[in-house]
Amino acid sequence: MKQRIYYHHTDCGGVVYYANYLNFLEEARTEYFALKDASIKQLADSGIMFVVSRQEIDYKFPAVYADELDIQTQVGGITGVRIEFLHEIYSQNKRLIIKAKTILVCVDKHLKPQAIPEELRKKLV
Repeated sequence: MKQRIYYHHTDCGGVVYYANYLNFLEEARTEYFALKDASIKQLADSGIMFVVSRQEIDYKFPAVYADELDIQTQVGGITGVRIEFLHEIYSQNKRLIIKAKTILVCVDKHLKPQAIPEELRKKLV
């Protein structure tokens, strides 16, 4: 996924505010699901939702206003109720900006963990 950096993404130092990367990662995961023909909205409507249970980010180099970032997302593994997403964000100059790992847990409408349906597992890998 590509992400252009706008002024509102930056802090008073002129670099991307660290928490904005969480939004970029969320959007990249949503796009990943969509590319795999697994709509987050349709899943939620059917009672299959995901919550972030763990987030790790290593900040390697700052991104700045007007950069165009390349957000690479892949599934690192799927277990009974968990999906591990691995992310790398690069600048337009191919410089590594961040590395991240996000763990999602599949939950029902009452936010109780539930098994990831087999059909969905097959789509995501």
